[in-house]
Amino acid sequence: MPVRRPHPDRREVLGQVLGQLLGAGGAAALGLTIPPVSGRAAEARADHTLQIAPVSHEIAPGKVIRTTAYNGAVPGPVLRLKEGEPVRINVVNDSGYPNLVHWHGLHLPPEQDGASEEGSPIIAPGGSLVYAFTPKPSGTRWYHSHAMAMEDLTRSTYSGEFGFLIVEPAAGDPGRYDREVLLASHTWEGHWVSVQDLKKGPPPDNGLEAMYRSATLGDRMLGHGEPVRVREGERVLFRILNANASMGISLALPGHRFQVVALDGNAVPVQASVEVLKLDAAERADVLVEMNNPGVWVLGSTKDVERGMGMAVVVEYANRRGEPQWVQPQRDDWRYAAFARDRAAAAPDETIALRFEKIPGGRGGYNRWTINGKSWPDTDPLFTVQRGKRYRLVMDNHSGDEHPVHIHRHTFEVTKVGDQPMSGLMKDTISLPRFSKAEIDLVADDPGATFFHCHHQDHMDEGFAGLIRYV
Repeated sequence: MPVRRPHPDRREVLGQVLGQLLGAGGAAALGLTIPPVSGRAAEARADHTLQIAPVSHEIAPGKVIRTTAYNGAVPGPVLRLKEGEPVRINVVNDSGYPNLVHWHGLHLPPEQDGASEEGSPIIAPGGSLVYAFTPKPSGTRWYHSHAMAMEDLTRSTYSGEFGFLIVEPAAGDPGRYDREVLLASHTWEGHWVSVQDLKKGPPPDNGLEAMYRSATLGDRMLGHGEPVRVREGERVLFRILNANASMGISLALPGHRFQVVALDGNAVPVQASVEVLKLDAAERADVLVEMNNPGVWVLGSTKDVERGMGMAVVVEYANRRGEPQWVQPQRDDWRYAAFARDRAAAAPDETIALRFEKIPGGRGGYNRWTINGKSWPDTDPLFTVQRGKRYRLVMDNHSGDEHPVHIHRHTFEVTKVGDQPMSGLMKDTISLPRFSKAEIDLVADDPGATFFHCHHQDHMDEGFAGLIRYV
């Protein structure tokens, strides 16, 4: 039996309190502002409605995942919004637990961002809430639950609560492609394991890790969904999202290359072509693929075990039949520097050092994560900023785990990875491999509480988070 964390997270406590009090004046008592519209009134005034509710999602014949999702589908409906045009989205929470929706990658006021740490309202079970905002910037964004999960591997980002959010440019899309395909990766059937029980070598004091038995790239496992059907000569834009709760992915399409045109929804300075596409949790990539190698192919994970779990989809050319083919890529040519300018970025106004470390939970227990020696909520504030200034965050991942670091409500510039300086690459999530360093520049241009955290759900739940405060 897993050992429960000795120090409950503040979000867990807040969620429990809200679940008991909301609807009986509890929101007001906690100082949360919830728009006074719900039910039919809210839906009538909304441009879109999302219902969070339990679903039975069949990912292969006879293999049904019982999860929660938006509007009964996994992924949820694609929301296509217009840059600069106000929108109202009514969220109905029938998930059975306190919940809220984060609009990942958008520049929003804290109360609309969907993170309780910033002051966004939590939606009580059975309640509803209208999010009202003006979407910006344009690009491939996404939406997902930002609720607490803790030990429950069926909640929040472990669940089917995710979907694409595409913000169309105000000036219009030049459309230098024939059509687009949206693919989201997700892992299912999570369970806690002590790595020491699986193989020799891991430190004996390491805590529990989340592992998975099945996966999808799209809505079903490899071989059990509709193939991506293409024609020779087509230029296809793939929008690919890593919606996994705690796992990075490496993808390839044999006989083809990915021309990367945007990362995290932001156009890259250099449109490099790669054989392998690597995305950590929460990262997105817009890639163009020239359909010039007719056949039936497998677009999927470069790891045999993950394709065996289902993390792949068939790409089928018109008038081609046969067994889908997989060929292992010859080399892994993925690196952030390939898509950035090879010169240093502008000098910052201030430099802030951030060191990420793990406090092992021991076999059968849970790990704890620290930033500069502190865990959430003691990392409020993590640091303070002044509007208009540029801050260089020097991040040192002093651990054997990978960390996709996400900053809410802002877009940052990647300025160094390892010892290589660069500029121009704009992102909202950056992957820090084990025992690695990177630097990013954050311009304080969106006042208000700003959440900073690792996007691995278990790492965030275990303290890897902090608030950036404006002064």
